[in-house]
Amino acid sequence: MSLRVFVPGDMAAVAVGADRVATALATAARAAGIDLEVVRNGSRGLFTLETLVEVDTPQGRIGYGPVDAADVPGLVAAGLFEGGPHPLRLGDVAALPFFARQTRLTFARAGLTDPLSLPDYRTHGGLKGLEAALALTPAEVVARVKASGLRGRGGAGFPTGIKWETVLAAAGPHKYIVCNADEGDSGTFADRLLMEADPFLLVEGMAIAAHAVGADQGYVYIRSEYPFAIAQMQAAIDLARADGWLGRGFDMEVRVGAGAYVCGEETALLESLEGRRGQVRAKPPLPAHRGLFGRPTVINNVLSLAAVPFILAEGADAYQDYGFGRSRGTMPIQLAGDVVNGGVFEAPFGLTLGELVDDIAGGCASGRPVRAVQVGGPLGAYFPRRLFDTPFDYEAFTARGGLIGHGGVVVFNDTVDLAQQARFAMEFCAAESCGKCTPCRIGSTRGVEVIDRIVAGEARAANIAVLEDLCDTMKLGSLCALGGFTPYPVMSALDHFLEDFGGADVRRAAE
Repeated sequence: MSLRVFVPGDMAAVAVGADRVATALATAARAAGIDLEVVRNGSRGLFTLETLVEVDTPQGRIGYGPVDAADVPGLVAAGLFEGGPHPLRLGDVAALPFFARQTRLTFARAGLTDPLSLPDYRTHGGLKGLEAALALTPAEVVARVKASGLRGRGGAGFPTGIKWETVLAAAGPHKYIVCNADEGDSGTFADRLLMEADPFLLVEGMAIAAHAVGADQGYVYIRSEYPFAIAQMQAAIDLARADGWLGRGFDMEVRVGAGAYVCGEETALLESLEGRRGQVRAKPPLPAHRGLFGRPTVINNVLSLAAVPFILAEGADAYQDYGFGRSRGTMPIQLAGDVVNGGVFEAPFGLTLGELVDDIAGGCASGRPVRAVQVGGPLGAYFPRRLFDTPFDYEAFTARGGLIGHGGVVVFNDTVDLAQQARFAMEFCAAESCGKCTPCRIGSTRGVEVIDRIVAGEARAANIAVLEDLCDTMKLGSLCALGGFTPYPVMSALDHFLEDFGGADVRRAAE
């Protein structure tokens, strides 16, 4: 039996030299006459450890990291293949504080298995959810998902079970399952990591959804910037089809988006899937009634669909046991920006923003103080330290003028220019607008101009009043969240910026 060594093969690890490390390990093993199998697993999700190398030993998997190809000869000489001592030795990776504090339901296999090995997938609990679902009627599957409290992980937080129930009840000869993998928010990478590290989980979640609503075709819409995730998903679909759990009543395809941010909005995504320019559709009708090609359609985010197999395998109550308030289950939170520990941290809802930033992310890697944290991508509000007691929960963030979005947490130190961050939000909206509605298309362009006048000190009080009115118009009058949420980062960033200029006095003057 060959010795197994695990080296991540995902896009992030390869970018820092994982391929070179894998080659160096194979070369060193051949030179030593060791029968070595190098398994290219997915990343565990703490990118500061990459390239992470783990070796199977009688005592379990022993990790070393971060490893560069130049480190391999010294590691082998120190007894790497037996788990020997070395300055890069981490021991049991799962016991490291960053991982020990997590509750991994969705990412339970990430970093542990060969992503494209069906035997590995089954050995680690894969397909139990689909088997449980097929033993139930579609209505019973929908009821279980509803009872779990699962909400959409793409940003809106809409109850998944209610969406499925609507599609189940809708009439039509064909129904579709569409997975939104157009992960475009700044500081987000959980969708990519899951598709690269555990693609069968998404296939299984979509197959369960298809059984629940009576769909016969599924599409995974992946942004073109994710070439490795595209390849992994296509390979996983092909293997699942060959294994017989796709292609018999339900089949799937990968579709590649061209990089338009607005195609993360579900109706613009449908337009793109149908071969048209990605523009937002007016609602109603809802996609659940008239979606892809005018048929009833379930559109869910990657993380929403990937949560479903656990719910079916372990039960709705097991999922409900985790969480906070109306936000049930776990959320894979992505920590990015100026942080010590950057990566995916999966935990039940309810951790405070302060715990996430200071304890888990470890504060700023630069050593500078944190000034603000943006949560929810480029359309998310900036939270200063005085709001770090906010629980990570949909309603708690909404109450404080923010949104969780896809779970991206981007940390900025005290050198950040928040006025420029406010300007960037408007500039981003102007560049990414689909152009269909006036508040988004024109409002964002005018917003850049107004912010420039505020920063220049030109009639600051009057221009703040104009900007606030413009933001209200965009929030209430835009067709979709791109224009509707742009005011969140604009006004929160500007609030912090104005603190440097006697903000309260400027506000009073504006009123």
